[in-house]
Amino acid sequence: MPLQLFIGNKNYSSWSMRPWVLMRQAGIPFEEVLIRFDSFEADSVFKQRVKAVNPLGKVPALVDDGFAIWDSLAIAEYLAERFPDKSLWPTDARQRARARSVCAEMHSGFSALRNHCPMNIEASLPETGALLWRDQAGLRADVARLEAMWGELLAAQPDDGLLFGAFSIADAFFAPVCTRIRTYALPVSDGVRAYVDRALALPGVRSWVDGALKERDFIDFDEPYRLRPAAR
Repeated sequence: MPLQLFIGNKNYSSWSMRPWVLMRQAGIPFEEVLIRFDSFEADSVFKQRVKAVNPLGKVPALVDDGFAIWDSLAIAEYLAERFPDKSLWPTDARQRARARSVCAEMHSGFSALRNHCPMNIEASLPETGALLWRDQAGLRADVARLEAMWGELLAAQPDDGLLFGAFSIADAFFAPVCTRIRTYALPVSDGVRAYVDRALALPGVRSWVDGALKERDFIDFDEPYRLRPAAR
């Protein structure tokens, strides 16, 4: 039985994007189970369907022959052990530890970036981004941390490299951040901009983005900056 990955809307679900991109880019076969957001209330269709595999009622969730793993970082670790030939973490022990560190930092931090700039791949919100940049010190601090983190990692790679040279879990974890930088036109250095372009050009990332653009769903509670388009 193939692996099953339960995800939410591709346009909005940044947590779902991480393992999906990881598996697609690494060539790990899986069956996608997309459960569209309707509400996050306990009695919503979304919650009830997801709770069948994850007691928390959240995505992503990976099911391997009836065994469920939830939380994007736990899924990534499981895949790294399940498919050691894919080298999802760097092979060098210190680089592997550093990759785990930055993924954990993304997993638990950058709250201002996530809260003020929710992932919205289909949208283009440069004016909103400019206002947020002006008014939200926490957002500016989060982007400064990204600049420092990515700058240090990329300095050790070729000019066209990813965070740890070859594609790794770290690139999958920061892929949603790259979409946010583009959606909100956040001001970043040329080096960071070049990495964003490289990450968004990865086939696994492009495939996710293409899927997001095809959804054409408008989820009100995931749209803090836009009104629902008028019906035609």
